[in-house]
Amino acid sequence: MKDWILLNHISQIDGIKVAQGYSLIFKHSTRCSISMMAKRTFERYWDVIPDKVSLYFLDLISHRDVSAYIADTFQVHHESPQILLIKDGQCILDASHGDISAEEVAEVVNA
Repeated sequence: MKDWILLNHISQIDGIKVAQGYSLIFKHSTRCSISMMAKRTFERYWDVIPDKVSLYFLDLISHRDVSAYIADTFQVHHESPQILLIKDGQCILDASHGDISAEEVAEVVNA
Protein backbone atom coordinates (compact mmCIF):
# COMPACT_ATOMS: atom_id res chain seq x y z
CA MET A 1 0.00 0.00 0.00
CA LYS A 2 1.29 3.44 -0.92
CA ASP A 3 1.52 6.32 1.50
CA TRP A 4 2.54 9.96 1.27
CA ILE A 5 5.77 11.22 2.80
CA LEU A 6 4.87 14.65 4.20
CA LEU A 7 7.06 17.56 3.17
CA ASN A 8 7.44 20.23 5.81
CA HIS A 9 11.13 21.23 5.74
CA ILE A 10 13.34 22.73 3.05
CA SER A 11 16.02 20.19 3.97
CA GLN A 12 13.77 17.43 2.60
CA ILE A 13 13.89 19.10 -0.83
CA ASP A 14 17.68 19.14 -0.66
CA GLY A 15 17.49 15.38 0.02
CA ILE A 16 15.23 14.80 -2.98
CA LYS A 17 17.61 16.86 -5.15
CA VAL A 18 20.55 14.53 -4.38
CA ALA A 19 18.59 11.26 -4.26
CA GLN A 20 19.13 8.63 -6.94
CA GLY A 21 16.05 7.29 -8.70
CA TYR A 22 12.54 8.70 -8.79
CA SER A 23 10.66 10.97 -6.42
CA LEU A 24 7.26 12.54 -6.99
CA ILE A 25 6.12 15.74 -5.29
CA PHE A 26 2.39 16.54 -5.11
CA LYS A 27 1.81 20.21 -4.25
CA HIS A 28 -1.68 20.64 -2.81
CA SER A 29 -3.73 23.63 -1.73
CA THR A 30 -6.09 22.72 1.11
CA ARG A 31 -8.22 25.74 0.15
CA CYS A 32 -8.87 24.69 -3.45
CA SER A 33 -11.61 22.29 -4.57
CA ILE A 34 -9.77 21.62 -7.86
CA SER A 35 -6.68 20.61 -5.91
CA MET A 36 -8.75 18.30 -3.68
CA MET A 37 -10.32 16.66 -6.75
CA ALA A 38 -6.91 16.23 -8.45
CA LYS A 39 -5.49 14.63 -5.28
CA ARG A 40 -8.41 12.21 -4.97
CA THR A 41 -8.16 11.19 -8.63
CA PHE A 42 -4.40 10.78 -8.40
CA GLU A 43 -4.69 8.60 -5.29
CA ARG A 44 -7.42 6.50 -6.89
CA TYR A 45 -5.01 5.43 -9.65
CA TRP A 46 -1.61 5.70 -7.97
CA ASP A 47 -1.21 1.92 -7.69
CA VAL A 48 0.02 2.00 -11.32
CA ILE A 49 3.10 3.94 -10.18
CA PRO A 50 6.04 1.61 -9.50
CA ASP A 51 6.93 1.13 -5.82
CA LYS A 52 10.43 2.48 -6.46
CA VAL A 53 8.96 6.01 -6.72
CA SER A 54 8.93 7.91 -3.41
CA LEU A 55 5.69 9.90 -3.09
CA TYR A 56 5.95 13.26 -1.33
CA PHE A 57 3.01 15.48 -0.35
CA LEU A 58 3.19 19.21 0.30
CA ASP A 59 0.42 21.23 1.95
CA LEU A 60 1.54 24.45 0.32
CA ILE A 61 -0.76 26.65 2.42
CA SER A 62 1.04 25.52 5.58
CA HIS A 63 4.49 25.44 3.98
CA ARG A 64 4.74 28.27 1.46
CA ASP A 65 8.51 28.49 2.03
CA VAL A 66 8.94 24.86 0.98
CA SER A 67 6.73 25.42 -2.08
CA ALA A 68 8.81 28.42 -3.17
CA TYR A 69 12.00 26.43 -2.61
CA ILE A 70 10.69 23.60 -4.79
CA ALA A 71 9.96 26.02 -7.64
CA ASP A 72 13.41 27.55 -7.34
CA THR A 73 15.30 24.27 -6.90
CA PHE A 74 13.69 22.47 -9.83
CA GLN A 75 13.22 25.58 -12.02
CA VAL A 76 9.46 25.18 -12.47
CA HIS A 77 6.67 27.70 -12.39
CA HIS A 78 4.57 27.39 -9.21
CA GLU A 79 1.12 25.89 -9.80
CA SER A 80 -1.50 24.35 -7.54
CA PRO A 81 -2.28 21.56 -7.68
CA GLN A 82 0.95 20.37 -9.25
CA ILE A 83 3.05 17.23 -9.52
CA LEU A 84 6.77 17.12 -10.19
CA LEU A 85 8.49 13.88 -11.12
CA ILE A 86 12.15 14.05 -10.17
CA LYS A 87 14.76 11.62 -11.49
CA ASP A 88 18.31 11.79 -10.16
CA GLY A 89 17.81 15.39 -9.04
CA GLN A 90 16.20 16.71 -12.24
CA CYS A 91 12.52 17.48 -12.83
CA ILE A 92 11.51 15.35 -15.82
CA LEU A 93 7.72 15.84 -15.61
CA ASP A 94 5.73 18.83 -14.41
CA ALA A 95 1.93 18.77 -14.57
CA SER A 96 -0.85 20.77 -12.99
CA HIS A 97 -4.61 20.87 -12.62
CA GLY A 98 -6.37 18.46 -15.02
CA ASP A 99 -3.07 17.29 -16.51
CA ILE A 100 -2.11 15.48 -13.28
CA SER A 101 -2.11 11.77 -14.06
CA ALA A 102 -0.78 8.75 -12.18
CA GLU A 103 -0.86 6.85 -15.47
CA GLU A 104 1.44 9.39 -17.13
CA VAL A 105 3.85 9.19 -14.19
CA ALA A 106 3.89 5.37 -14.55
CA GLU A 107 4.51 5.64 -18.30
CA VAL A 108 7.48 7.97 -17.80
CA VAL A 109 8.99 5.83 -15.03
CA ASN A 110 8.50 2.60 -17.01
CA ALA A 111 9.84 4.02 -20.31
